[in-house]
Amino acid sequence: MIGDDGTQYGEVSSSKANQLSAEKGLDLVLVAPNAKPPVCKMMDYSKYRYEQQKKAKEARKHQKTVEVKEIRMTAVIEEHDIQTKLNHAEKFLTKGNKVKASVRLPYRAGESLIEQGKEVLNHFKDELSEVGEMDGRIVKNGRFLFMMINPKN
Repeated sequence: MIGDDGTQYGEVSSSKANQLSAEKGLDLVLVAPNAKPPVCKMMDYSKYRYEQQKKAKEARKHQKTVEVKEIRMTAVIEEHDIQTKLNHAEKFLTKGNKVKASVRLPYRAGESLIEQGKEVLNHFKDELSEVGEMDGRIVKNGRFLFMMINPKN
């Protein structure tokens, strides 16, 4: 048994431990139940729980959330428009967010338009190679081609 101030009581019977903790007005908490013999500690359990919740809240506050920002384009995009999209994507990546670059295809897109969309995405990836790296490969899902770009560390 361990006291509230760190005092080592040694091996004490459970009834004696309960009596000692009741005299001091503290709770008896089982710290290591699987140890031989089990280890108990006298403490104010409500204060201990409050401290643990406070630590968890502080840890969540300092946790960084990564958002996924989407940049949508078409397979027939002009150079100036793609430069504007690149500037936005670069800003997102430098802030530490992921970027989902997608190309929207018409309903009955032929193979040539799909290839053109892949070229647009590859150009996009090459231009962002300094601040981001592609995660996986270009995927076709319905009428969209998309890829994920992670920020470089």
